[in-house]
Amino acid sequence: MRLAFWRAGKVKSAVQRAIPKKPVPAVTYQPDVAHEPAPAVTENGDLDLRALGYALVRKRGWIIVPTALALVLSITAVNLITPRYKSEARILIDGRENVFLRPSGERNEERTSLDPEAVTSQVQLVQSRDLAREIIKKNRLAELPEFDPVLGGLSPLKSMLALFGIGRDPFSLTPEERVLDAYYERFTAYAVDKSRVIVVEFQSRDPELAARVANSIAEGYLVLQRTARQEQAKSAGQWLSGEIDLLRKKVAEADTRVEEFRSRSSLFVGTNNTTLSNQQMGEINTQLNNARALKSDAETKAKLIREMLQTGKPLEASDVLNSELIRRLSEQRATLRAQLAEQSSTLLDGHPRIKELKAQLADLDRQLRDEASKVSRSLDNDARIAGGRVESLSASLDQLKKQATSTNDQDVKLRALERDAKALRDLLESYLAKYREATTRENIDTGPADGRIISRASVSNVPAYPKKLPIVLIATLATLLLTSGLVATGELLRMTVPRAVAPVTAAPVMHAAEREPVMEREAVIEREPLIETTSLQPEVEAEAEDEAKSDFAEAAIVPDAEAAASLSEVEQLAEQLRSAGSAAHKVTILGTAPGEGITLTALTLARLMAREAKVVVVDLAATSQMISAASVDPNAPGLAELMQGEASFTQIITKDRLSRVQLVTAGRPGFDRALLQSPRVTLAIDALLRVYDHVLLDAGTASDLPAELLTAHARAVVVPDAGMEAGARTQMCEQLEAVGFAEVTMLSKACQPSDTVEVGPRVVAA
Repeated sequence: MRLAFWRAGKVKSAVQRAIPKKPVPAVTYQPDVAHEPAPAVTENGDLDLRALGYALVRKRGWIIVPTALALVLSITAVNLITPRYKSEARILIDGRENVFLRPSGERNEERTSLDPEAVTSQVQLVQSRDLAREIIKKNRLAELPEFDPVLGGLSPLKSMLALFGIGRDPFSLTPEERVLDAYYERFTAYAVDKSRVIVVEFQSRDPELAARVANSIAEGYLVLQRTARQEQAKSAGQWLSGEIDLLRKKVAEADTRVEEFRSRSSLFVGTNNTTLSNQQMGEINTQLNNARALKSDAETKAKLIREMLQTGKPLEASDVLNSELIRRLSEQRATLRAQLAEQSSTLLDGHPRIKELKAQLADLDRQLRDEASKVSRSLDNDARIAGGRVESLSASLDQLKKQATSTNDQDVKLRALERDAKALRDLLESYLAKYREATTRENIDTGPADGRIISRASVSNVPAYPKKLPIVLIATLATLLLTSGLVATGELLRMTVPRAVAPVTAAPVMHAAEREPVMEREAVIEREPLIETTSLQPEVEAEAEDEAKSDFAEAAIVPDAEAAASLSEVEQLAEQLRSAGSAAHKVTILGTAPGEGITLTALTLARLMAREAKVVVVDLAATSQMISAASVDPNAPGLAELMQGEASFTQIITKDRLSRVQLVTAGRPGFDRALLQSPRVTLAIDALLRVYDHVLLDAGTASDLPAELLTAHARAVVVPDAGMEAGARTQMCEQLEAVGFAEVTMLSKACQPSDTVEVGPRVVAA
């Protein structure tokens, strides 16, 4: 469907058929009060509440008497019913065990949190039949006529009802079933919302019995929990005992396999839990390192001594100085040097004594150098000995390495067997610990329960059943409403159609031009049957609606002079749309001829509305670059790029340079306008409607846009051509309303670039 917003002469006949030429106003029936009552339904189908009120007053006896009778019967019935008293006990489900009773001593363990399903499960446990049998047996409820009606005798009324199948025959049930039915009829258990508290309520004719049974239920529930825990521990202990015996056999077999494989593979374990081969390799490696160190040390010392001897430096090596002979020779040399120094003070160098002392010193130096050479040769011998030991140890280490390589596979298998044996041993130890804990729990007489009583039931002196005042009020009000409804229904069924109608003079319309046609129509109306008169009512309403629409269109075209003096036409329209709120959520601006005046009008209207609302303008015309020029980002993508998936939704929304208005262009120049006919454009407009207060669509002439996109829940603002006549404008408004617009406003002219609007400070519209 495509919109043809102005096609003169083509839809004129359709518009004329929608506007009747001579509508007839509705008339009102005037009853003869003196002879018959007014009907309860008027001619236009509405209820006449005054006539219904008169009928109810006239037949008040049919209402008051049954109501009073119901009041008396309800009071008598509530006083004859045997009252029941209710008591309640409260149990807190906290799931917390006594830490001092834990055999394992795990006192820092956090309690597990209970979910609502767990609390509801505990409520079902309170309502269990096993617990009910224990409570009945403990309080001897089967011996009371209140719980077993057979003991007190069966009334004839109940026997008659049971005979006709209306009630249950007590004799068809066993005594246990009768007592259980009475027990559950008086017993209620429920969980308090958003808590872990269970409320136990019990009712009885005896208030003391009600309190005693409620407390017995709470205590029995805790005993049932403790018993269940002990049974659970007992069954766990029995199961663990059998598993422990099996595990002991498996552990013994695993240890035996490990030892047999070790002895068969010669993988004996030495100290530090290592095999003998690995231990030997470690020891030989240590000895090899020591031998290499000794060799290196001896070679270094010998080399150092030889260098001292060759260079004539003093023999200051530790090995030379530690020799006893060298130490004595050094002492003698020191003594001779002292004597030489003493004699040199009195004798000359050529004196025989001086020569003798120098000869002795030279002989001692030679002896010292000879002894140092011996030490050097001794160190060389030690280095050769250490080298031989290094070679021997290296050979032994290589042999052990080869042997270790051949036993790696066996070592891997041995470790696997040891891991299996260790896993079985650890499992056995954990089972033993759990078995001891289960045995300890089983032997505890008063084991911990998952709940505790936080409020015990007390004896009540106020009956819980029946509620006398609510029952009396409900019975009385129900009878009052029922009888009133019956009287009103009978009055409506006895409604008769009046025989004739009288002409009614309608009030003059506010427009002076319309007074004369209306008065002429009133003069023509004659006395006719009601069905004929009322059949004209839709035509009269249609004419009134069309006249109101025509008045609105004329008012939109020719604004009031006093308002135009203070506000311009576009400012008045902006104020109307802003005041309409959600009714003007979507506004379509279109024109009869292409031009920039449509886009300029949309921008001006949006800037005026943006003073107090969030407004976005969507360019669907793409006839000019005015929207892009007004944007802070003229090169931003638009709807076409969004449809092609080249831009995101947030990227196509830009801001107006001169106001708070948000802008969405149709797309960059040169795009295919067929993209704007995609259903995704409607989804994009709906997304904008969820975010902004007003969405303005610049549709241009709307010649190639889907009608549903523009008309759905939208108002229309038409920018006409300058030469368009008033009659043509009115006809165009009617056509636009016929195609689906909620309301149409026809402007007198398009905005011009010279027009200004005040957006914060006054700025130019475009």
